[in-house]
Amino acid sequence: MTADYLVKRLELQPHPEGGFFKETYRSAGNITSESLPGNFTGDRSYSTAIYFLLQQGDYSAFHRIESDECWHFYDGGSLLIHIIDLEGNYSCIRLGREIAKGETFQYVVPAHCWFASEPAPGVDFSLVGCTVAPGFEFADFEMAKEATLLNHYPQHGSVISRLCR
Repeated sequence: MTADYLVKRLELQPHPEGGFFKETYRSAGNITSESLPGNFTGDRSYSTAIYFLLQQGDYSAFHRIESDECWHFYDGGSLLIHIIDLEGNYSCIRLGREIAKGETFQYVVPAHCWFASEPAPGVDFSLVGCTVAPGFEFADFEMAKEATLLNHYPQHGSVISRLCR
């Protein structure tokens, strides 16, 4: 399979942070805004899920959301998930099938952490899934501003400068 084949076959669309995606699940049930923490601006689905595909040379720019996001590896090669946590610590998770080499099939990025992703060097594409609970809404999405991240986390300047739009 190729990235172009998967984009067409799965009916993926361009994503604002980079790559291609398609929402594959949105629960019928909702959590009312009164039952959610104050950082949510309205009702949310219990959960949402998407396909997400990145090709070599493209990346998902640094962003953060209000919910935990569980990443699932499906096909292609390894995906690097770059995370700056709430204390300013940087980590890079390798999502993929090479378990003996330290990769993992799933990883949860905690709510409010800045994160970006890209295919590992030499990888043509990575097809993954993302599950969010409470469900994803673009109102909960914040794209990073490079200057702001560099001001807060200058020690991570090289990865921030490379993975911001």
